Amino acid sequence: MSLFRTKNLDTMVAAANKPSGLKKVLGPFDLVLMGIGAIVGTGIFVLTGTGAVTAGPGLTLSFVVAALACAFAALCYAEFASTVPVAGSIYTYSYATLGELVAWMIGWDLLLEYGLATSTVAVGWSGYFQSLLKGIGIVLPEALRAAPGAIPGVNTVFNLPAFLIMMVLTFLLSLGVRESARLNNIMVLIKTGVVLLFIFVGMNYVKPDNWTPFLPFGMTGVMSAAALVFFAFIGFDAVTSAAEEVKNPSRDLPIGIIGSLAVCTVLYVVVAAIMTGIVPFMDFKGVDHPVSLALQVAGQNWVAGFVDLAAILGMSTVILVMAYGQTRILFAMSRDGLLPAKLSTVHPKYGTPFFATWMVGIIFGLIAAVVPLGVLAELVNIGTLAAFSLVSVAVIILRKKRPDLHRAFRCPGVPVIPALAIVFCLALMSFLSWHTWVAFIVWLALGLLVYFGYARQRSLLHPTQA
Repeated sequence: MSLFRTKNLDTMVAAANKPSGLKKVLGPFDLVLMGIGAIVGTGIFVLTGTGAVTAGPGLTLSFVVAALACAFAALCYAEFASTVPVAGSIYTYSYATLGELVAWMIGWDLLLEYGLATSTVAVGWSGYFQSLLKGIGIVLPEALRAAPGAIPGVNTVFNLPAFLIMMVLTFLLSLGVRESARLNNIMVLIKTGVVLLFIFVGMNYVKPDNWTPFLPFGMTGVMSAAALVFFAFIGFDAVTSAAEEVKNPSRDLPIGIIGSLAVCTVLYVVVAAIMTGIVPFMDFKGVDHPVSLALQVAGQNWVAGFVDLAAILGMSTVILVMAYGQTRILFAMSRDGLLPAKLSTVHPKYGTPFFATWMVGIIFGLIAAVVPLGVLAELVNIGTLAAFSLVSVAVIILRKKRPDLHRAFRCPGVPVIPALAIVFCLALMSFLSWHTWVAFIVWLALGLLVYFGYARQRSLLHPTQA
């Protein structure tokens, strides 16, 4: 039963109110923009094209399905975040309800999810950035344009732009959360403004005939596209990782989680409808800049340039927030003794987990630079869906075990809403490819080896550590 030992909730909440070295500087506006910063990026600027080919104009329904799965899970996250305002997100919540082994496995899962998300988005950022450089006559040497084998027929060796953007954002994160939040807020406001510009310009060029047939591949196409574009919603959960750096976490975390998801859902659905209304959906096949393509077809090239700039800013904020979330999960796992203590040391001047931040940046910067990441969006998706399912289970369990616990925000309709989150997440997981499942299982198996070989004996809850 030691595998399922749980942390005392009252002790965790009390500890969260004591100084940990992290600075409490974030408010609700910062958290909403942090969520939008993590969500609006590769999904809206790249995956909408692939989703349109898969679902046709029904892509709007795909976004609604993916958003519903996220919304049900978001309500569960909001309850936990307001009740247990401790760094570590679902890892911490699982440790308090489902036990140490489950918490370790989901923490291990999140480390891969957040890390590969930053690497994947860094590669997308590199593509847009190189396109921007090419527009002003600057072309990088072939060897530094992409990872080995990423471009057929081209002798590529190292994706230099992807590595450099990871290093720049890692440097910023290491200097402090307040400084990172300020830059994130500025970039989010700019890219949201550009998305709104696309909506107001593009709506004038919509041809309703392009929406017929609305479901060319039936609901199977809609669900397959939903499993893919689910990647577009990943990020709101990173808001919960900021729990110990929020001024009033019980009030502000639910606002950040639900507010950012609501804003992004509306933007995604409207953008998908306008895109497929301007361009016949099959014309998006093989296109990695679908929003720009729609504007080019509409003859509005001047707006397309702004969209490319917004894509670069959008992907930058995704990398920033996801890397931030990963370092805070490492911080929490290390503080619990499950990972080396060095990962939870806080810089005395900057108030950040300095070593963990640079370790994350360098490792996943190198992955972005040397590994072709064509299938990683699905791998990130399956990890996130598993995490969302677990947080929903945990809410139901905690309601049964601790009905007396003060909850500043209560998920409505328990156990129905958490059950719906589980059903939606499992349904989307079933539409992911078999090789994604294999890779996910292999990673979890490796996590078990690390737990039994290292973490279990060093846990602060282990009798020898007490």
